Amino acid sequence: MSERLRITSGVSQLDRILGGLFIGDNVVWHDDSGSLASVFCLNFIQASQIQSKPLIYVSFDRSPKNLLEKLGPLADNPNLTILDCFTCGKGAKSSIFLKFYEESDAEFPCRIIRVEEPRRTEEVMDVLYGVHGTMKGDVRFVFESITGMQEVWGGEESILNFYSHSCPRLYELNTVAYWIMEKKAHSPRLRANISQIAQVVIELGIKRGTTSLTVLKAEKRDMDNLHKPHSYWAKDLTVTFDEEKRTTGGIDLGLRLKELRTRRGLSQTELSKLVGVTPSTISQIESNLIYPSLPALLKMAEVLSVDVSAFFQERTEVKKRIIFPSSEAVEIKIPELPEGNVFARLLTPIDFDPKAQPYLIEIPPGKSISAHFFIHKGEEIGYVLSGKLQIKLEKAAYNLRSGDVIYLTSEMPSQWKNPGPNTAKLLWIKIK
Repeated sequence: MSERLRITSGVSQLDRILGGLFIGDNVVWHDDSGSLASVFCLNFIQASQIQSKPLIYVSFDRSPKNLLEKLGPLADNPNLTILDCFTCGKGAKSSIFLKFYEESDAEFPCRIIRVEEPRRTEEVMDVLYGVHGTMKGDVRFVFESITGMQEVWGGEESILNFYSHSCPRLYELNTVAYWIMEKKAHSPRLRANISQIAQVVIELGIKRGTTSLTVLKAEKRDMDNLHKPHSYWAKDLTVTFDEEKRTTGGIDLGLRLKELRTRRGLSQTELSKLVGVTPSTISQIESNLIYPSLPALLKMAEVLSVDVSAFFQERTEVKKRIIFPSSEAVEIKIPELPEGNVFARLLTPIDFDPKAQPYLIEIPPGKSISAHFFIHKGEEIGYVLSGKLQIKLEKAAYNLRSGDVIYLTSEMPSQWKNPGPNTAKLLWIKIK
């Protein structure tokens, strides 16, 4: 694919860790216990439904009744299609499970298709791609689960053949797919082969009551935290990472540095080059394993356009301010977008964290970008200060002129373009 369009996973902190999902991604979840991936799948389904995207849920492990109960309100959506590979698979066509379909007054909130011969991989593939062929746009998939497939198909070779055929095909078809596999149920060989083909591999573990997420692979992303575990906990559909809630009795300089660096749009490697230290040094500082030298601290403050006190003061001290001179605006880098095609300035200081963040976005004449400026789980509003802009949402294109306002709730534009002879300027506000 010539363009890689970003979308949200539905979990904002996971988007920050990964840099978002991309159309074409096959995301493999190595689940330590077999139940940890569920909350991430549900958030992915919810985000897809908010964007009115069709989603196919392939179930080998749950009966339709059980799956509908698990999905709850998420099942009440016509864009959801469930491929039931359980009833005639593990369910062995038992009357207990067939009764679900036999009830004359049964009305399903979503589309449910029973696969009659799920033990035949060819049958599953024919139904899967037949259903996909009736859908438009970037379709989303959830496969629950590779482990269940192996139990029905009776061996790892069948799994590998199915996956090695399906993964590239789903990539070429501009889909996004979640694949769940119970880590301990498969051989290292199968896990390695599947990981080699996938675009994204995430491991979910639990140790001494603490759950963690580790990104093992993320193609075409500049990641600083590959193979680094991130502790989190989940309640209902809410996933909270330690980085978001970390509190200590003393100064958390590492967390503060990471926040400021991220807002500036810099990777650990980029910051290390500007400061004159190694990427490992920045990583260790952000993990609170070491403290920076005074010269390095001063240089980091200079690069990030903040006072040294910003690394130590409470945010409430900054929030007392109400006026911010134009001299305090700072240029930021927008990751994943080509340099020279878009320029952005944060109009408030980097160390100011309001509920609404204002930016000045500039797109030179004739330039275009094949993604949105930000990965943001929240509302956004823009005002065209000058020039002309074209924006693509779904398959529709819109023309914007000076004075026009654009308001986004969950939509994520797939393209911005300046067709005019002058630089287009846009006041953009992210709302938490």
